[in-house]
Amino acid sequence: MHHAAAAQGRLSSLHSALTALLTLFRSEDSITTDVLAYQLLVVIVALVGGIWPALFAAVLSGITLDFLFIEPLYTIHIHQPHHLLSLILYVVIASLVSFIVDRAARYTRAARRSAAESELIQTIAGSVLRADNAIQALIDRTREAFQLPGVRLMRGEDVLARSGEPLPDNHHTSIRVTDDTTLELHGPDLAAAEQRLLAVVTAQLTAALEHQHLTQTAQQIEPIAASDRVRGALLSALSHDLRRPLAAAAAAVGGLKAAGPDLALTDKKELLDTADESLAALAALVTDLLDVSRLQAGVLTIADIPTDPAETIAPALDELHLGPTDVTLNLAHGDALAHGDPVLLQRVLVNLLANAHRYTPAGTPIHVSTSTFGDRLEIRIIDRGPGIPPEKLDDIFLPFQRLGDTDNTTGLGLGLALSRGFIEAMHGTLTPEDTPGGGLTMVISLNTTSTSQEQS
Repeated sequence: MHHAAAAQGRLSSLHSALTALLTLFRSEDSITTDVLAYQLLVVIVALVGGIWPALFAAVLSGITLDFLFIEPLYTIHIHQPHHLLSLILYVVIASLVSFIVDRAARYTRAARRSAAESELIQTIAGSVLRADNAIQALIDRTREAFQLPGVRLMRGEDVLARSGEPLPDNHHTSIRVTDDTTLELHGPDLAAAEQRLLAVVTAQLTAALEHQHLTQTAQQIEPIAASDRVRGALLSALSHDLRRPLAAAAAAVGGLKAAGPDLALTDKKELLDTADESLAALAALVTDLLDVSRLQAGVLTIADIPTDPAETIAPALDELHLGPTDVTLNLAHGDALAHGDPVLLQRVLVNLLANAHRYTPAGTPIHVSTSTFGDRLEIRIIDRGPGIPPEKLDDIFLPFQRLGDTDNTTGLGLGLALSRGFIEAMHGTLTPEDTPGGGLTMVISLNTTSTSQEQS
């Protein structure tokens, strides 16, 4: 009510000032200017105050025009019929203009609000990924985003993180984050549009708390076996890498459901493609996680059959859509066969070729060669990328390493860890070497069939 009264007071002041100015220069020929001046006032009010103040301004200015500027003056009476028609047309036109201007202004405000929400979500997510203390970064960004005096994350009576100070009257809104933690927002109640952003903040806080809990748990069980350490790392990775495709798929399906039959075919296809890609990425991530768990537990089933490397290299290239301009081949292993699992060997080649293609400069092909050396068969994947510093060669095979990537779009960083695990399970080796002239060479070495037969 207070804001409505203030807006009406400002409107009355503007109307009075304009009326006084037009009265000073009133003449028989000034009626057109007077009408346009009041029309401009209606447009300005629609832009600033919305549709209802603008409609009020249109009616008020129509009455003023009749009372002060149309003969006979100072009466609500019109001497000429065409003046009455003109006045009615003015009010109708002013009302239509105010409606259109108000609608355009509301669409503009909605677009700006959506852009601001997207920017805030990206900023919050970036703060979590960059900051050493993700929870504190989220609390700080929450207070800044909603312009609150204070924000606190509570567990019972304990303060886990805080930003700013509570109000003297302790007026706040409590939001449950997990079963035992709540987020206190000290300050005025949030608007409905801000509630959606608050849901995003709460979800990020939940992920950060889970990550912190899993990290602390992993630190407590450090002396236990390596398989337990990897399990903790697997769980901590879930808080970001599995949430992203799952959230994207859920958002796409939710958009389809909310839009109903009115959704355009192009928009529907885009949402379906997003859901399909996200679910495929999620399936690949879960498969990698399960394979790492099986490797660590020593229960991964490995087939031990004679395998021609050419029969695994070709489908690996097809899977990655790599053609002659992307890869050159030099298969010189002759009739030698490797002892191993062709399905897992193909997965290893897909991982290695994908990494090589990612880091190789555009226009420079990857080189794949095979050869035999004594009782071993070697497959070499050679790229001309930036290479790996010598001190980092051992780290690239650790789980959750992305070779320096920070965009979190290349999966869990399990590709090389799985590749070495698969090759070692086949009694082979996977070794990185520097490419002469710059780049990285990954060397797969496996037993040949003849060697295995002699050993048996």
